Amino acid sequence: MGNFVRDIVICVLLLLSVSIIFGTSEIIKSLTNNGEEIPKTSVYNSIVRLCLNLLGYATVLLPGYLIYKYVRYTKYIQKGGKGCIPRLVHSCFVGHCETGLLDSPPYTPNTSTHTQRTFTQDALLLMYCFFGLQGSYLSWGYLQEKIMTQEYEDASGNKARFQDSQFLVFVNRILAFLMSGIYLLIKRQPQHKTPLYKYAFCSLSNIMSSWCQYEALKYVSFPTQVLAKASKIIPVMIMGKIVSRTSYEYYEYVTAALISIGMTLFMLDSSDYKNDGATTLTGVILLGGYLVLDSFTSTWQSALFTEYGATSVQMMCAVNMFSCLLTAMSLFQQSSFPLIFAFMTMYPRFIVDCLLISICSAGGQLYIFYTISKFGPVTLVIIMTIRQGLAILLSCLIYHHEITVIGVFGVLLVFGSVFLRIYCTNRLRAIRRRRAAANSIKH
Repeated sequence: MGNFVRDIVICVLLLLSVSIIFGTSEIIKSLTNNGEEIPKTSVYNSIVRLCLNLLGYATVLLPGYLIYKYVRYTKYIQKGGKGCIPRLVHSCFVGHCETGLLDSPPYTPNTSTHTQRTFTQDALLLMYCFFGLQGSYLSWGYLQEKIMTQEYEDASGNKARFQDSQFLVFVNRILAFLMSGIYLLIKRQPQHKTPLYKYAFCSLSNIMSSWCQYEALKYVSFPTQVLAKASKIIPVMIMGKIVSRTSYEYYEYVTAALISIGMTLFMLDSSDYKNDGATTLTGVILLGGYLVLDSFTSTWQSALFTEYGATSVQMMCAVNMFSCLLTAMSLFQQSSFPLIFAFMTMYPRFIVDCLLISICSAGGQLYIFYTISKFGPVTLVIIMTIRQGLAILLSCLIYHHEITVIGVFGVLLVFGSVFLRIYCTNRLRAIRRRRAAANSIKH
């Protein structure tokens, strides 16, 4: 009887908190023109959209937080219980469940002898990874800029620009979730032990960083955004200091300073900034939000990998599962789906672009995991750095962005610093390995 009462309380907490969030959202929508088109002032538009998005996410996160507190206060898990609610609570807040939501069929490690690849096989495999990553992410970048900055035209000649950045985040995440889920069903994995609620933190930061990234394209040029991504090393170092108390080498501080100088030269001297005001304070704030949130995402995921040993595909599936849930709930709460479907009906080319960008995004994620498994993270960083340089070049050629000589010098300084950092990191690792080998021989 006690377990039944506790299950009822959990359901009441869920319904009550969701009702409160929905009511608050309806009040805000009524104050912004009765939920219709938000006024066209760009900054105001972004602020209201952000508030509504956060309320949508709270529809999932607030009930989860209240249930977590209730479960801990009443020692719900220790008292046991049978049924779907106790099992779901156990998977969400404890993990280590015998039949977890992200478990594959029983895992049996591959004990067959590993065949050494020849140089030719390595070269061909590296080319496959290189062109797969370049093709996926260059296409994704092109489509991203096209969807957010170009106007669509219907058969009657009417033109309109797509405005809802969150729907693009949803489209990217849902296919990645389906692909990783299918992979887990086909390819056996170790038992999943991570409490599901811990994925919600990096999922929220991930979708918020993606929203900032798409929204920033309304205020900054695509080359500026790409160069900001190349400068992600700086916030990652800051986040590492704050979250993990990580210490860094001198060359890491030097390269971070050079990247900052290069980024400043590019942004202050780019013709986009001088002529049409593409780079604005709002755009810089959004890019800063993207960098901070994305840095937290990678830092938190790294901590989960270390603590629980989840595989990359399990991480991909869990994070994208929460991302789909959060974005879908927010879009539903804002009544965005009918407006988006109407836009799709009027401009069919948008449907094609949505499908292509989601395929490129999901395929790119799979290529990332495959490249790391075959060649390690350093090779991936080099390939992705080259990709960022090519993305700037491709955007300038297609969309006619002009960069001055000082701007070009800033771009070269940023990418040169990134490659210098990679070289120094590899060199330092090699020296440490040699010292460790020499010490082991002595002893």
